[in-house]
Formats: sequence, structure tokens, C-alpha cells
Amino acid sequence: MIKFLTTLVLALVSHVLLAQTVFDKFDGPEDITTITVNKKMFEMMSKVKSNTTDKETQQYLNLVKKLENLKVFVTSNTKMAADMKATAEKYIKSPGLEELMRVNDGGKSVKIHIRSSANGTKIKELFMFIEGGPKDKETIILLLTGDFDLNEISLLTDKMSLPGGEDLKKASKGKK
Repeated sequence: MIKFLTTLVLALVSHVLLAQTVFDKFDGPEDITTITVNKKMFEMMSKVKSNTTDKETQQYLNLVKKLENLKVFVTSNTKMAADMKATAEKYIKSPGLEELMRVNDGGKSVKIHIRSSANGTKIKELFMFIEGGPKDKETIILLLTGDFDLNEISLLTDKMSLPGGEDLKKASKGKK
């Protein structure tokens, strides 16, 4: 029994570490634009004083308190896009990651997967891979971790003007 528990803990720890590093190879190459927001920045953003009682602003401030890490990688380079696609396809097969939505439209492919909390009510991780079509040749990987509700995410993408925001809006509307 101890051996089983030790193996289980090691597997879970290695999976968490893999989730944080599998895409790190895309952070740095000249042909890839990288956006990284860490927990400390989200904490700072949540403490911003707002004079408005605007419901949307309050929802946004409440959401950023729940977020831990955001990584976005964007490229138009064909070779880098192929590497991003291969890495994303491998990552999508990770245990516990479930497909939320997949869209193929005019050559553009969007895949959105989530990893839920143990009780299934909150999302621990949102993974999105977008492969551009003939008009939009950008390839995008977005990885967001925290403890949040999917319906809150479209607000984040609006406020931060994140690539793929429209696709996330569609997913959040479909998962109510």
C-alpha cells in the first residue's frame, strides 16, 4: 500500500511539473511572442482600487484572485507552428485533461481542453490550441491555471485582450 501511494504521489507531482515546463521551450525563440503572467502579478492586479461599482469590473477583480499562471505563445513561423502543434497534441493526451470544445472552420482549428478540480465544479487548468487558417496564419497556445469557473474566463480575455479570446467566449457560452 505504501509503495502504491508513493508511486501515485510521484506520478501526480511529475505531472504538475510537466504542465509547467512542457511549453517552456517556446519561451525565448525570436519567432514566438510570449505572454506570461504569474500568480504575483494576478495578486497585484486584484488589489487595484476601483472607484467604480461596475459589476463587470468587480467580477474581473474577483476572477484574478483565483488565477495562478497564464502563458500564451503565438507564432506565424511555419517550423515553430509545427513544433507547437506536435507538443500540443501530445499534451492534450495528458491524463485528466478533457476536451471542452473543438472547432474546424475554413482551415482554422481551435481545441479547448480543461482539467477540473477533484469535485468537478471548478477548473484547475484551461488549455487552448489555435492553428490559423489560410487568412490568419498564427498558431497560438494558451495555458491558464488557477481555481476558476469557465464562465468567468471570457471577461478575462476581454480585459487583457488575449489572443483566442473570441474562441473562449464561444466555449464559455456553450458550457453553461
